Amino acid sequence: METIKSVNRALFHGGSPLGAWIWALAMAGLLGGCSLAPRAPVPTSLLNDSLFESPAQAPDPSAVFRLSPAMLDYAHTELAALARLPDPRQALIEALYQKGRLRLEYDSSYTRHAAQAFEARAGNCLSLVIMTAAFAKHMGLPVQYQAVLSDDFYSQSGTLLMASGHVNMVLAPPLARQVIGRNDQVSFTVDFLPRDDLAGQVTRPLEEKTIVAMYLNNRAAELLAAGRPADAYWFTRAALQHDPHFHAAANTLGVIYARSGHLGLAEAAYRIAWAAEPASTSSLSNLARLLRQQGRDAEAAPLVAQLDRLQPDPPFHHFRQGVAAMQAGQFDSANEHFRRELRLQPFQDEVHFWAAQAALQLGDRAKAMRHLQRAWDFSRTRGMQERYSAKLEHLRSSTRLQ
Repeated sequence: METIKSVNRALFHGGSPLGAWIWALAMAGLLGGCSLAPRAPVPTSLLNDSLFESPAQAPDPSAVFRLSPAMLDYAHTELAALARLPDPRQALIEALYQKGRLRLEYDSSYTRHAAQAFEARAGNCLSLVIMTAAFAKHMGLPVQYQAVLSDDFYSQSGTLLMASGHVNMVLAPPLARQVIGRNDQVSFTVDFLPRDDLAGQVTRPLEEKTIVAMYLNNRAAELLAAGRPADAYWFTRAALQHDPHFHAAANTLGVIYARSGHLGLAEAAYRIAWAAEPASTSSLSNLARLLRQQGRDAEAAPLVAQLDRLQPDPPFHHFRQGVAAMQAGQFDSANEHFRRELRLQPFQDEVHFWAAQAALQLGDRAKAMRHLQRAWDFSRTRGMQERYSAKLEHLRSSTRLQ
């Protein structure tokens, strides 16, 4: 199973309306966090346009933060007065997220740019950061983007594994209101995760060009999952051209090459991504898998050993074992595998759904209902939420009838 790194961490709303959490920090800490040594850019020689048909519609990086006419109308009617308030940043977040005017929902079905997120009233964490930043910049508010350094959240799409990270943003005081020499002014970190998940965050600053590259890379991963490798190539190409130092896109390019039969180019892409991020299990696992597929087991062996040290329990390993046990009627074994998977990935809605089925087979309706509730809590789209809600209501009804 090939792995792609994206930025699309689920928002675990627990049934609450979507809200942006805001917390304050001193301006001196605005650019704090982990610093990384400069890395060589991904070489343009890695790109090979001749292997893929031109897309019907080319990626447009300039559209990522562009305000649509509807957004401009909203800015002129709803947000215009906010710039004159004592703290327009707080007012902006309240207008977008806390007053219910837009009725925004978390949706990780695909990554939207600012105008698409506004029109759909939905988006993943990257989409919501982009949309919020677009309005903030329109209001003249300084914006800083941050990568949150935390464990990846994994999701599956066929044989493609998505390893998703998380980003948030910082709003500094308006430039016109910043006083030189004062250190007591406050900046706000805006996040779309529950407050408990914000405690102890370690972050590193991101340039806006990297945010755009992340958007393009996400779209490439989503297109690849949809069986459109040629379109995925052009989005990855645009990501690397926009930010040649965004090495996650090199890993995505490797997966595109591998699935298109260009194994030499795939290997080169994986090695470039891995050299830039030696602790990345995505490029390491992809490279090891590629070598083994070619019968190069001796070369793959040290990579597999290193991968085992970095990731002794691969994502979804116990889940797949649990599903196999369910199909074999071994419900105790399935229950144990699902328990072990949830210990590693407690926010996986699909695992909770299968754990509920195992609990039902073992006669534990209360436990089944708890798992179904968690599956609903952690669902990433409205369609998934409706599915779990129907299952949960059916179980509640059958329980009441007994």
